[in-house]
Parts: sequence; structure tokens; C-alpha cells
Amino acid sequence: MSFTNIISAVGNTSSVYPLILRDCGVEIPSKVYLTYQENKDDKNVAFLATRERIIDEYLTSAVWLGGIPLVEWAINKFMIKKKGFNPDVNLKLFKESDCQGIDYNVKYFKERLEKGNLSEKLSKEISTAIEDLKKVKNNKAVYEKLLSVKFAAATAIPIALMGFVIPKMVFGLTAKTKAAQKAKKEKQKAVELQNKPQSNIPFKALNKDVFSSMSLTNSSKIAFCGNLSSSVANFTTYQKMAAIDGGYALGRVATSRKKNEAVDIGFKMLGMMFLNYVAPKYIEKVLDFCANKSLNLDVNLDPLMLADKEFLGQIADKSLKLPKTNDGKELLKFIDENPDSLFTKYAAKFEKVKMIYENPKLKKNGIRDPRAYVDIKELANFKKSIEDFASKASSSGATFKAVQKFAKKAKVVKSLNILTNVGLSSFLLAYCLPKVQYVFREWYTGSKLEPGIVD
Repeated sequence: MSFTNIISAVGNTSSVYPLILRDCGVEIPSKVYLTYQENKDDKNVAFLATRERIIDEYLTSAVWLGGIPLVEWAINKFMIKKKGFNPDVNLKLFKESDCQGIDYNVKYFKERLEKGNLSEKLSKEISTAIEDLKKVKNNKAVYEKLLSVKFAAATAIPIALMGFVIPKMVFGLTAKTKAAQKAKKEKQKAVELQNKPQSNIPFKALNKDVFSSMSLTNSSKIAFCGNLSSSVANFTTYQKMAAIDGGYALGRVATSRKKNEAVDIGFKMLGMMFLNYVAPKYIEKVLDFCANKSLNLDVNLDPLMLADKEFLGQIADKSLKLPKTNDGKELLKFIDENPDSLFTKYAAKFEKVKMIYENPKLKKNGIRDPRAYVDIKELANFKKSIEDFASKASSSGATFKAVQKFAKKAKVVKSLNILTNVGLSSFLLAYCLPKVQYVFREWYTGSKLEPGIVD
């Protein structure tokens, strides 16, 4: 994978890649280190807190990153497909509009088939897609129920594991270690008292000390509590991750061992949600706006497009094909009539539309998937971003060299903005948030130590 591809992937604030980079590459190592530093005044608490952080963070990340795809794959294979449905049919198509919907798409793509200008493979694919739409329409209630189960399970199972099961396991391990440490100390104390000269210690006092020190206190059992359920049909993986993190935060607060720990975790989770899902989008907007204004650039497009010589060449010779208006019918008509255009290519690349290709590797000779819903507003905004860039790039000079120079400068600035966004949000999440949390903890609890571990 090229550097441009990497920058493109981590620069998409609506994808999982920036979350993975921040979580596994920066946040976890930083949290482990800061946890030890914050609790180092008490070596025993520092050991337990650091061990909790390592086990908790890595197990949680494994569930967080792999839970949704695994659960969805299992339900698609063993429930939805087994019932004869195709899970690619989007529920939003039940709402008919003037350019898409189940009935609209069935009729529209039937006409495409009747024209006979599709290859045998694509004709077969479209025929299958039409049958998929018909079956869903005729069994709407059953299909909706299956998708509801799928989306609920894809969030509820990871939430249960991350919010309840994992913390219980971690807390149980800490409680067991503390009990063993206490028993060891009590045993050592008893041995020391027995080895002391009898004349120096009254028998009654010795007897009392020995037997009281040998007694162990059993910790009370903490029961699972809380019942979380969610219905997030048609959410993207990124949106499901946000929903999971919300449920995960509630679960962690509910399973806290003490009130002080619940407040401490709640404060951290609110900050984490904001810095993971809200702040990066605003940071991106501010950085791009400042670059556009101060440097007279247009950095709203992805670095992949800014590095595409064919795209820049079409801007220079004014041969770039775009839909004439932002009307839904016009946008979809353009895609259907120009499946190999750069606009369609990048609209598919950035998931504005979903295409079925005769050759998936080459991304050539494609047709729009009738089962997929198209967000017309997003597609129109994407078209406008291309138009704005083309207009500004052309004003820098009519030659390909001038357009390429403008795009190269925009690409460098856009890449720096992406790296700055990832670096800044990672720094806020991995360093600033824990530091603020520790200040809040000391103010609220009166101690720097982990409130769930310290006695």
C-alpha cells in the first residue's frame, strides 16, 4: 500500500481506520504508561492497576474491532441467507422516492435488462438482484425482523462483553490477587508473632493477635446489572462502533466496584466518546478551512484524487464529466450511463454508491447495485467538492503542469492536515484526557490512586 493510500485511509473521519490507529497505535500504550505513573506511589496498587489496564484495553480492542464483522457474518450466513434473503438489500429502499426505492428499482433495472446492452454476467447479477428485491418486498415483516436481530446482536454482544464480562473478569482477577496478598501478609505476621519471645508479649494479647490475623474476610459478590438493547438498522460499521462505545461506557459505569470508581469511569468515557467521534470531524473542518483561506487552496478532496494524473488531466483539458445538476434522478442517471467515468469511479471508491463490476479487480464495466440505497445529499456534496476543486485548479492555469502543481501543493497540505488531525486527536485522547481525568479524580476522591483498587 502506498503512502497516499495510507494517508487516504486514516484521513477518512467516517471510517474505522483512524479509530484503529489511535486506539492500538497510540492510546493503549500511553494509557498503560500513565496508569503506572499515576499509581506508582503505592507499588501494589500500581501493579494491579497497570495489569488491569493492559488486560482490559487489549481484550476490549479485540472485541471492539472484531465483534461487529464476526457477529454480522454469522447472522448473515446462518439466519438471513438460510431464510433465502440477501442481506445487501437496504431497508431504506422501502421508502419510495422519485429516483429510488424497491418498486422503482425493480422497474428501472428490468428496463435496463430489456435493452440487452449488458454482458451475460452483469445481466445475471441484475436479475438476481431484482429477485432479491421482490422477495424482501413480499416478506417485509420477516426481513425487517431478521435485520433487527442482526443489528441488535452486532451491538448488544460486543457491549455485553466490553461493558460487563471483561470488567468482571478483570475485577475478579484483581480481587483474587488482593485476597492472596492479604492472606500472605497475615500468615507472615502470624509467624513473626509466634517467633517472638513469650516473656515480651502477654499470652492473651499474643493469642488474640494470632487468631485475629489468621482470619480472612471474604469479599462480597458483585452481581451483573443493567440491560442494554439497541436497534441500529442500516448503521455503518463506524456508526455501530459509536453505538457500541456508548453502551460500553454505560456498562463500565454500571459494573464499577465503588461510587468513586463509577464517577471516575463516567468522566473518562464521556471524554473518550467526544474525542473519538466528534472532535476529529471538527478538527478536520478547521484545518481544511484555514488551509483553503490562508494558502488559497482547495484541500477538500481525498489525497488519492489529488494524485490521480488522469483526473488532473481531465480538469486541465476540461473533459471531466460530471452530472449537470444535484437532482437525484440526474445524479443516478449519470452514474448509470457513465459507469467508467472518474466521477463514478471515485463515488464508488468512497462508498457514495455501490457498483457491481464484471471484473471486480479492474473495476471496469459496472452497473449500480439495485439493492443498495444512495444518499443523494452525500453524492451531491461530493460532486460539488469536485466542481469547486476543478474551478480553483483551472484558475491557477490552463495547462496540465499548472493544474498538477496546484494539486500537488493541495495534496501535501491535505496530507499534513490529516496527520495533524490524527496526531492531535491521539494526543488529546491518549495523554490529555488521562491527565485531566487524574486531576478530576484527585479533586473528587482526594486521592491519585485507582478508586476501584485502593482500600
